Amino acid sequence: MNWIISLIIGGIVGWLASIVMKTNAQMGWIANVLVGIVGSSLGFWIAGLLGITAGGRIAGFLVAIAGAVILIFILGKLGIFKRG
Repeated sequence: MNWIISLIIGGIVGWLASIVMKTNAQMGWIANVLVGIVGSSLGFWIAGLLGITAGGRIAGFLVAIAGAVILIFILGKLGIFKRG
C-alpha cells in the first residue's frame, strides 16, 4: 500500500513541478510520477548536503517540489524537456 501512496504523491509533486517549470503540456502522467519520485529524492539529498532538514509535512512537500523543479531544469538543459 505504501508504494501506491508514493506513486500518487510522486505524481502530484511532478505535476506541480511541471506547472512551475511550464513543461506541463509536454509531460504525461508517467513522466510526472517519475519526475516526482526522482526529483523528490534529489531534493532531499541536496537538502541533506546543505544541512537543511524538512521538519514537517509541508516543508517536506516543498523540498520534494524543489527537487523535482531542479530535475526538470536539468532535463531541460539536456534537451529532454523544453520550457514554453
